[in-house]
Amino acid sequence: MKIEIKKSKKPIEYAYAIDYLEKRLKLINQKKANEIIWVLEHPKIYTAGVSYKENEILDKNIKIIKTKRGGKITCHGPGQSIFYFVIDLNNRKKDIRKFIMIIEKTIIQTLKEYKIDSFSDRNNIGIWVNQNKKIKKVAAIGIRVRKWIAYHGFAINIKNNIYDFKKIIPCGIKDKNITNLKNIKDQNYNQLNNKIIYNFIKNLKI
Repeated sequence: MKIEIKKSKKPIEYAYAIDYLEKRLKLINQKKANEIIWVLEHPKIYTAGVSYKENEILDKNIKIIKTKRGGKITCHGPGQSIFYFVIDLNNRKKDIRKFIMIIEKTIIQTLKEYKIDSFSDRNNIGIWVNQNKKIKKVAAIGIRVRKWIAYHGFAINIKNNIYDFKKIIPCGIKDKNITNLKNIKDQNYNQLNNKIIYNFIKNLKI
């Protein structure tokens, strides 16, 4: 089945995006629509996955949006690329762990094209870098699977405000920090989204 590629230039509200994914999932389940990869940015927002805890909110003044995705609390905002998807695992191996590994591989190999070494962590989902001898998170992954259709997505920090993460315990991990690509290596990332999409589709076919 063909994968539709959707790119939004203007920031998209979180609730609208999730509603769009839910509707697309139903259509895919009914064989009425193609799979999709949707790249966008959100206005600044804090979202919480199904396993978050209240004590992970350090600033009680911020508004938290509860979601159905896996994972804990994170922050989205300008300068962070969100890669949403609705991918039918019925057409592939019904293996959630393998699907997550495809996402991890996609991000790692794409960052390597920018001479940035990154890695996954079986205990702490996401993509990490060793920056100045400190392990920091540069990409978050949060998925949900319904009727063997995977949706939600992953987020890569490019030039977002990492200080927004100080108001929460990101992903419930207390002893590691958040970084972005501009902090790691100040270079042109204008083609990053396109490279991620290309590698993601290629890895889905393997």
